[in-house]
Amino acid sequence: MSRELKNIRNIGIAAHIDAGKTTLTERVLYYTGKSHKIGEVHDGNATMDWMVQEQERGITITSAATTCHWGDTNVNIIDTPGHVDFTVEVERSLRVLDGMVAVFCGVAGVQPQSETVWRQANKYKVPRIAFVNKMDRVGANFDNVVRMLKDNLHANPVVLGAPIGAEDSLIGMLDIVNSKEIIYDSKDGESFTVHEISEENQATYDAYREKLCEVAAESSEELIEKYLETGELTTEDIIVGIRDLTCRVEIIPVLGGSAFKNKGVQPLLDAVVSYLPSPLDVEAVVGIDSKSGDEVKCPADVDSPFAALAFKVQTDPFVGKLTYARVYSGTIKAGSYVVNTSKDKRERVGRLLQMHANTRTELKEAFAGDIIAVIGLKDTKTGETLAEENSKTVLENITFPEPVIFVAIEPKTKKDQEKLSTSLTRLSEEDPTFRYRSDADTGQTIISGMGELHLEVIVDRLKREFFVEANIGKPQVSYKETIAKHAKAEGKFVRQTGGRGQYGHCIITIEPLERGKGFEFESKVVGGRIPKEYIGSVEKGVVGCLDTGVVAGFPLIDVKVTVLDGSFHPVDSSDIAFQVAGSYAAKEAVKNASPQILEPIMDVEVEVPETNMGDVISDLNSRRGKIESIDEDIQGIKKIKAHVPLSEMFGYATAVRSLTQGRGVYTMQFFSYSECPKNVYQALVAERSKGG
Repeated sequence: MSRELKNIRNIGIAAHIDAGKTTLTERVLYYTGKSHKIGEVHDGNATMDWMVQEQERGITITSAATTCHWGDTNVNIIDTPGHVDFTVEVERSLRVLDGMVAVFCGVAGVQPQSETVWRQANKYKVPRIAFVNKMDRVGANFDNVVRMLKDNLHANPVVLGAPIGAEDSLIGMLDIVNSKEIIYDSKDGESFTVHEISEENQATYDAYREKLCEVAAESSEELIEKYLETGELTTEDIIVGIRDLTCRVEIIPVLGGSAFKNKGVQPLLDAVVSYLPSPLDVEAVVGIDSKSGDEVKCPADVDSPFAALAFKVQTDPFVGKLTYARVYSGTIKAGSYVVNTSKDKRERVGRLLQMHANTRTELKEAFAGDIIAVIGLKDTKTGETLAEENSKTVLENITFPEPVIFVAIEPKTKKDQEKLSTSLTRLSEEDPTFRYRSDADTGQTIISGMGELHLEVIVDRLKREFFVEANIGKPQVSYKETIAKHAKAEGKFVRQTGGRGQYGHCIITIEPLERGKGFEFESKVVGGRIPKEYIGSVEKGVVGCLDTGVVAGFPLIDVKVTVLDGSFHPVDSSDIAFQVAGSYAAKEAVKNASPQILEPIMDVEVEVPETNMGDVISDLNSRRGKIESIDEDIQGIKKIKAHVPLSEMFGYATAVRSLTQGRGVYTMQFFSYSECPKNVYQALVAERSKGG
């Protein structure tokens, strides 16, 4: 077999919006010979931004996968979105990748979404390299970004390649590992010459080199001894040491350049091959045997039992449903059968594809370490495990954030009505942070997601891909209900109507739980006062009541319900009677337990010129915002961090533009649920009673 596991790199490219991820990926594809011309995001012709919505908006919405070759190494790349509304794409990509290139803007440095991406990479312990991009821009400062990596992300950055010059005078790179200067001679970055370190750059090189040797030596006793004896390490020693520490996620190698000006991309590719892990260098993925509960290791070995994780489902207009999967161990053949062990369902593998954005190459088989797309899987969703037949191994699922915003959607015609539910099902299969449901009270279909842009893109896709015309309501906030104190209540449902009657009776207590604990149910009924088969019915009734809310129709969260007592009738008691009794008791208990309405609070960061700071702060205060900090950025830009209720943030993009003459930018992500003020509570309750 020509492919060797040690020559495979599965990497993601991730960063804050507009840091230049897609531009960097386009350069990588060009230099590796995968594409013959460089696509540009601003021209709408970037290979990896293949969706119409991406080309129009100039942003990445869906993570795109591709494979290219650098020397003998096969590099599988996933280009991920930077916008906070599409965080799910980064989350699921990092779950299946072995390494990551984190891109930072040379001017802005560590931005809010870079912090989110960093947290996600920490969660999955993903080794990473930092690339400081846009070093050709006015105000670019390489050392400042390295400092921010240390201060803001608590990382341990080690410079391997520093830019020579900055802004208009960016001419090349200092290669600290190989003790050389790379000077670019041509605009496309293909032509460059390698020189010895010049006198003017010697002091800078010496400082970086000393730090590099000190860090590399720390990787092993042997290197420490060598460094202490000689005061120097060879290039080979440094590569071994840095690779080891990077794979252990103890350091972050840093390089700089400008993807747009084609500078620094080849050294970055060399670094990906030299320092990021192959599937053999990362710990074997551990699954659970669903039958015995024992741990099962899935080593990166083609001869081990087959195990893979489906990390993305995509609807393709030409081939139907595509399921992206990372093969962790074993081999999979086109036309074979596998088992979805998460659901215990047999699936047929129709065709196997290697993806390049939205074009594809057919494969006969795939092996451990590969990232592929499968056609033919009917029941497999994101986060589910595929394994060989008779296997019971289930890999850890992927967790996704809850949607925070929703809108009502109404099809324009009867024909659209029929197509709508099929289209929404397919979209929710693709994107686990997108949900839809029917509102029993109004008969409307409600769609929910991570933000206004997220839902805007969904509606746009309904129209263009699924040809569904629909009217959209105003965005609504996903409020929740909870309680503040302990309460007790009784629920009784008795009905006599000739013949057999209905009888259900229970006494429950309800108490608040810590935020994020969800719902707990316990039975303390003794002596068969409520027969065992009806305890589940009481729980069903309670859950039904809490799901539809008591105060204002929002789901109730973070409560514990305990059934203490009750009674039954040997003839008239039934499942439905105890469900109704449970529902009555829950409703009564909530009313007596100081009910509260919780609203989503967003973490908002606004970057504004100092002259507009006062106006922006008073506007945030008028939106019930709580200012957390104000930091000075480079070039006199102020960073205002605040916590603001989501309900007050609709249309903020327009507001911040007009307050700052178009110079202010902001980012927003979910922070927590918090009790809403009395006036908001009363307004929501009044709206409910008006509607009901």
